[in-house]
Amino acid sequence: MRFLILPLLLLAGTAQAEVYEVKMLNRNASGGMVYEPDFLRLQPGDSVKFLATHVTHNAASMPEILPAGALPFKGRIDQEIEVRFTEPGLYGIKCIPHYAMGMVMLVQVGDGEVAADAIPDGLPPRVRQRIAEIAARVAGD
Repeated sequence: MRFLILPLLLLAGTAQAEVYEVKMLNRNASGGMVYEPDFLRLQPGDSVKFLATHVTHNAASMPEILPAGALPFKGRIDQEIEVRFTEPGLYGIKCIPHYAMGMVMLVQVGDGEVAADAIPDGLPPRVRQRIAEIAARVAGD
């Protein structure tokens, strides 16, 4: 009987995890070279499927904005990637070819706050601007 309960408990935890979809776009109503949406709040164990909508985009973690213990990831150009987020904290996501153009997004895992002062120094100006815009919008929600 014990051997049947453990697999059921593991399945129950997995069934509760959500999968969110993010489009990698050349343009949307807010501008060019964007992720849609550009912010997600997840619970540990949730996943994000980055959808390839154009041949020049990918999704990769930003080492500058990555929680301690979180595994970095890097999707291939023009290919979908599904990433499971397990560590609480703030994650920065970038499109490598369009990074300097500000193609970034934020993922908050858990209940933490997204603060504009959490933006690390040394990021390209357009990246800093885009992250600050996202953080300000999220703080106003």
